[in-house]
Amino acid sequence: MRKSATRGVAASLVALAAAGAVQAQDSLVIGADVDAGTLDPRLSRDTTAYRVTDLIYAGLVHLSPTLEPQPDMAESWESPDPQTVIFHLREGLTFSDGSPLTAEDVVYTFETLTDPDFNAPQLTLFAPIESVEAVDELTVQFNLSAPYAPLMSYLSMGIVPSDYAESGADLSSEPIGSGPMVLSEWNRGSDIVLEASDSYWAGTPEIETVTVRIVGDNSARAQAFEAGDLDVIQSPLSPQDIQRLEEDDRFGSEIMAGLGVTYLNFNTADPLLADPEMRQAFAMLVDQETIVNDIYQGVDEVATSIILPSSWAYDESITQPTFDPAGAAEKFAELGWSDSDGDGILDKDGEPLTVILSTHSEDPNRIQAVEYTQAMMQSVGVDAQIQITDWPSFSSGYVQQGQHQIALLGWLNLTDPDRLGYAQLTTGGSQNWGGYSNETVDTALEEGRTALDQETRAEAYQTAAEVIAEELPYYIISYQGYQLFWDKDLPVEVTADPRGNFRGMIGMPETAE
Repeated sequence: MRKSATRGVAASLVALAAAGAVQAQDSLVIGADVDAGTLDPRLSRDTTAYRVTDLIYAGLVHLSPTLEPQPDMAESWESPDPQTVIFHLREGLTFSDGSPLTAEDVVYTFETLTDPDFNAPQLTLFAPIESVEAVDELTVQFNLSAPYAPLMSYLSMGIVPSDYAESGADLSSEPIGSGPMVLSEWNRGSDIVLEASDSYWAGTPEIETVTVRIVGDNSARAQAFEAGDLDVIQSPLSPQDIQRLEEDDRFGSEIMAGLGVTYLNFNTADPLLADPEMRQAFAMLVDQETIVNDIYQGVDEVATSIILPSSWAYDESITQPTFDPAGAAEKFAELGWSDSDGDGILDKDGEPLTVILSTHSEDPNRIQAVEYTQAMMQSVGVDAQIQITDWPSFSSGYVQQGQHQIALLGWLNLTDPDRLGYAQLTTGGSQNWGGYSNETVDTALEEGRTALDQETRAEAYQTAAEVIAEELPYYIISYQGYQLFWDKDLPVEVTADPRGNFRGMIGMPETAE
């Protein structure tokens, strides 16, 4: 084994905490809506996992709040040609157990990520990486199968220790990284406790202990924050709580456009939803204005396509169907659905028009949006039913297995138009849970990631967005806003990140910003 240092840092930190070495004023308690599914950054699927692993691990770069790639494990890089990127690592890098971090670890991280058998959720984001090679201990070369414009946006992926991983250690529950924090303990479904690392290249954060506490209900989380049980909370929050918290002078706040969408995922592999015209009819029963402005009380923005309005690729002329119950009823009739027996339910060939709307139990506003949409569908004769389950069952066990019909959920961390397109909507994409396939979209999304000038990329994404707005594998209900609230008595200055990441909350060393 190349690395011989012992891996006992996390255990010793737990002992220090138990002995009272960590002072309360140097601690931070962050409220989160869901527990992490894993602490292996390569396998992360949920927002809490992304945000916690961003503290435990460090990538070649980290993204600033304005989404600019900044040096992290790599102090510099260059691209001698459009299909080659060379990174130069900092000298003396170590993981939190004291073992060295070298080019070998970077190679291992990305070789596993791009191995189809590893089944990384974000495999498609790294698919253009043809090979990664260690030129020497501090130099890594990425060889791409084609030019890949979004690459730098994805290289904040945490670097994992190769020897530790290959030894059979479970990084998902016993992570070792090189980031500013280390795992102290993880009480599943309750909290994740992190301690400041003394091995991060830029220095030790000001906050010594970070506890990510899981409070699934949005309003309960806001109440816990107001009661002083939490120091920081952020989206998702219930609209009725946001205004109250913003007016409370005990708290600092940032409210801004986010990097996420709330959308309906249509399962195009389902026989009922395979026809784009059926999806159009259902989409015309989604009252975006009421959902966004009444249920969400205007904290989000009514969406028109899969491209965020803050993106350089946005085109306001690309629009989805809008709320039109009469038009929906007419389209159902054109497709052969009628109330043949007078029971108020549309039917065809003796089968009622039944559809299941689903979402998860942790977000009351999503539940209310689903219930309201159910009522709109029932008003024109659709036997709309609802399925509400907890987030793990809904996401991993239901939607990601393609067992849904119409599911309400969201995407966050949309740092590039590629991030809400290629993996989700290309044929066979790793996150294409609805089984959508369209050759024009495949070609456009491929061009969007391989073209290197922004104008060509924008045109490609607009082409894809036009088709998607018509065929509707996704119906984007809203562009999400982002809200962050914190206790003004915190000992550090809080910097908001529209991705919701935690590094701006822990007093990062100035050289790491």
